[in-house]
Amino acid sequence: MLKVVLITPAGRGSRAGNRATATRWAGLLGELGCRVTLLASDADPTAGPPPDLVIALHAWRSHAAIRACRQAYPVCPLVVVLTGTDVYRFQHSHPAVVHDSLSQASVLVGLHDEVAADIPSRFHSRLYRVHQSALPLPPGAPGPGRRHFEVLVAGHLREEKDPLRAALAVRGLPSDSRLRVIQLGGAHGDDWARAAREEMARNPRYRWLGDLPHWQVRRWMARARLMVISSRMEGGANVVSEACVAGLPVLASAIPGNRGLLGADYPGYFPVADTAALRRGLRRAECEPAFFAALGERVRARAPLFTPAAEREALARVIAACGLSCRAQRA
Repeated sequence: MLKVVLITPAGRGSRAGNRATATRWAGLLGELGCRVTLLASDADPTAGPPPDLVIALHAWRSHAAIRACRQAYPVCPLVVVLTGTDVYRFQHSHPAVVHDSLSQASVLVGLHDEVAADIPSRFHSRLYRVHQSALPLPPGAPGPGRRHFEVLVAGHLREEKDPLRAALAVRGLPSDSRLRVIQLGGAHGDDWARAAREEMARNPRYRWLGDLPHWQVRRWMARARLMVISSRMEGGANVVSEACVAGLPVLASAIPGNRGLLGADYPGYFPVADTAALRRGLRRAECEPAFFAALGERVRARAPLFTPAAEREALARVIAACGLSCRAQRA
């Protein structure tokens, strides 16, 4: 049985994407016959018995843990998982730190199909892709209502997500529009919470419900007609996988992290931070049945990429690339 140390910058109880990824991977690695120790990146990763494999999420935030593992276990395979802020922010603001983490890695993991275009070519031979998975919505989940055309935005309120873009896009719509935006996610700071509350006060088409447990997010996905993913940067957001598996049409910012999951020719992109373009997309989805149907068909066609079995097989390939083997996968 392989002993795996899995490091994430998000601590126990966090609803951050990195913690959700780490928790899901711990389960999938367990199905592959691994014994997983899940650690926060500020813990001492060398305190326990020597592992057979170390997997670290986030090249920048987990840099100290990556260095500590490499120094303590110089021959142990080390996997570094690239997040959106690694590739699209910290690689430029702190290149020495990020590239040092990449250099320490035996294998690199990207979470969408376009990561290679945005990292130095010297790392390409180590790069593997793992698409994050999602489960189908439970049978009997409530479907969309008829009164409103509800648009879901699911993600924490922080700069990288451009979280209020959908709210801005539904301001001042004609009175016959049924568009309503439902925002889910905790605010990263008082300023974001204040901005969301002020937007609700001035915009009757917008509601912010705060940080909800995942089962409630899934109920809102079943109820919504459309999802907006307006991020300025993403490393391969799991919410895209969830939308595809749920058959929920998406309007997404035209960034590599979205294109690398939805496909380069997906018809529902809009330029980053372009409120007018997003407004046009929302109105098309509401008023043009053929456009709305095309979005739904395309997300459903992507859904097989995001099954737990596919993610588990991708993790098995990463383990094999490290020169290790695990027991047979479950059928």
